[in-house]
Amino acid sequence: MFDQNPPRAPLADALRPETLEEVVGQDHLLAADAPFRRALEAGALGSVILWGPPGSGKTTLALLIAEKTSEHFVRFSAVTGGVPLVRQIVEEAGRRLSSGTGTLLFVDEIHRFNRAQQDAFLPHVEGGTIRLVGATTENPSFEINAPLLSRCAVYVLKALGQADLRRLLDRAVESREFVRRYGASVEAGALDLVASASDGDGRRALNILETVCGTLSGEASRIDADATSSILSRALLRYDKSGEEHYNLISALHKSLRSGDVDASLYWLARMIVSGEDPLYVARRLVRFASEDVGMADPSALTVAMRAADSYHFLGSPEGELALAEAVCYLATAPKSNSVYVAWGRASSAAREEGSLPVPLHLRNAPTRLMRELGYSEGYQYAHDMPDRMVTSVNFPAGLGEPVYFEPGESGREAAVAARLVEWKTARERARKKEDGSDGR
Repeated sequence: MFDQNPPRAPLADALRPETLEEVVGQDHLLAADAPFRRALEAGALGSVILWGPPGSGKTTLALLIAEKTSEHFVRFSAVTGGVPLVRQIVEEAGRRLSSGTGTLLFVDEIHRFNRAQQDAFLPHVEGGTIRLVGATTENPSFEINAPLLSRCAVYVLKALGQADLRRLLDRAVESREFVRRYGASVEAGALDLVASASDGDGRRALNILETVCGTLSGEASRIDADATSSILSRALLRYDKSGEEHYNLISALHKSLRSGDVDASLYWLARMIVSGEDPLYVARRLVRFASEDVGMADPSALTVAMRAADSYHFLGSPEGELALAEAVCYLATAPKSNSVYVAWGRASSAAREEGSLPVPLHLRNAPTRLMRELGYSEGYQYAHDMPDRMVTSVNFPAGLGEPVYFEPGESGREAAVAARLVEWKTARERARKKEDGSDGR
């Protein structure tokens, strides 16, 4: 009659840190000499907003703040709660305060409250009825009422780095709770894969670990990188549809265009149209081809392909089919380059592999005072005001250096682009040397 096996708490909740020393990452807040840590230890931490990406530890910090105070702790979610519940909490806090006990109110995802709802907190924060700890993934400058924000200190949490995630995962697999649940050891290579797939999110890292181990722990006493990679890849569903001939024909058209065979390209276009293929599907593939296989060798190709799609949409069949045929002839006879396609692949791979690296402060806009105080836009070089419009600052996230993704070839107009990039690189290096105090030669 009763459930003998109640559901277990997620691993991320079961292993939540119980002390500040157990928190992984956020050293800028939790180091012994950090202002946040000093204020917390001294009991001088007022109302605060914790701003950071998912899985960075906002809820954990809020719970640890509660451990450091004698105030009554109330946890509230802006997703599920509303103003009536806020009023109830405030009334109870007022009665509690009259007997000498304060109230610490933790509002998770406070940005989900609109500005009118946030106003419900303001007089009670200002009057000391409650002390507010708000957690948000959104920029408080835009999502929190200015009067409420002015009464709170804002602390910024950072996404966890790979080393932080590995420490978190190492600690997890060594815990008694993990051993009790899964009874399996996890190789370092498997933990590296889990950390890479987590994109700076500690909660996601533990959830992925739980998924992998829950799937494999009954099959093996030791979980390796190959098994982990197999589990992680199952989430990527392969796109497929029935009708092989549909894909055979579009493949033939694409490859005939790439090889510059204009007559074969026209034939395969005709085969598709005559067989009843949607001409707008063909038009979309021509637009793709213009970017992938012609690219910067002839940038006008993309315009021709787009105008062909627009023309067919305007005219319909059969008149609009001639516009598609014209685009096919243009694309087949245009100079070819896949440099943009290759560059985009390199940049996309880097973005996936490196995760959500923070945007350098000098590249961020600073429309609010808080953002300016945090260093946003500091050091930005406005190109039009620079000598020869030459910007010398690095526009990549810290740690990436300045990788080269786009390498133009010698086909069509790309030769001129390649020469221009070399000229700019040389001028930038000369300007940087001049800034460093050398003669720049």
